[in-house]
Amino acid sequence: MNRTIDYKIGKEADGLRVEQFLKRKGYSRQNLSVIKRMPKSILVNGVHYYMRQQLKEGDLLSVHICEEKSSEKIPPVHLPMDIIYEDEDIIVINKPAGMPIHPSMNNYTNSMANALAWYYQEQGKPFIFRCCNRLDRDTSGLTVVAKHLVSAGILSSMVSEKALCREYLAIASGHVSPKSGTICAPLARKGTSIIERMVDFEHGENAVTHYRTVGVYGPHTLVALKLETGRTHQIRVHMQYLGYPLIGDYLYNPDMKYISRQALHSYRLSFSHPITGRFMEFTAPLPNDMKEVLNIT
Repeated sequence: MNRTIDYKIGKEADGLRVEQFLKRKGYSRQNLSVIKRMPKSILVNGVHYYMRQQLKEGDLLSVHICEEKSSEKIPPVHLPMDIIYEDEDIIVINKPAGMPIHPSMNNYTNSMANALAWYYQEQGKPFIFRCCNRLDRDTSGLTVVAKHLVSAGILSSMVSEKALCREYLAIASGHVSPKSGTICAPLARKGTSIIERMVDFEHGENAVTHYRTVGVYGPHTLVALKLETGRTHQIRVHMQYLGYPLIGDYLYNPDMKYISRQALHSYRLSFSHPITGRFMEFTAPLPNDMKEVLNIT
């Protein structure tokens, strides 16, 4: 992946070293370490610069990112993929339920990473898989993938700093009461399981979920949820803890009467673009299997 990012140096950055300026733009130490080893990666007004050289007002700083290798052990596979948005730095995908984010022992050729590897291979471009908000295999909806190391590093920091807002829609069993609230319940592994999680106030990690009722449909409630933290299975375990587990959840409510997967959908993502800083918001409509449960069109 080749990407050149240009910065016009303003008065506020006059006198800063290149590395200082880039750190203020969100570049990590690892980013800077890798970039400075790339050929002709830092140019100022068309002239090669070192990271410790100073900038002055009016300069044009160009950062050239050149990544020639591709992710190993991700075979390209031609799979359908719903791309919501794409530019030189990020790609936003509406992932279907049943598709894992990345390959694993039992899902080596059916993941979103396999689909992206094919997508880039068809363009003759290298591909390094960097997904910034991972979803469970059976959770549908929006996820964002970084297209190079700088956007990946900045998005990763945004996730850590809770600057990437993730909102979900879920179908819960029963009529949720109270209709809105915040669940503060730490999560930990359940026993010796490497997959299952549970609420554990003594040993668990902090986990916070905000929820509100969108509507009641027969025996179910459509709930909107906003994550403050991003623990494994957080929504699924928190809703079980509240007493209204998600329908179709094979781990925490194994009742497949209405749907064959957990009724959970990542329907909104919002964040500042990692390079331009522009505010971005994306939405994905409720998938058909969840609409059918609610009998809505």
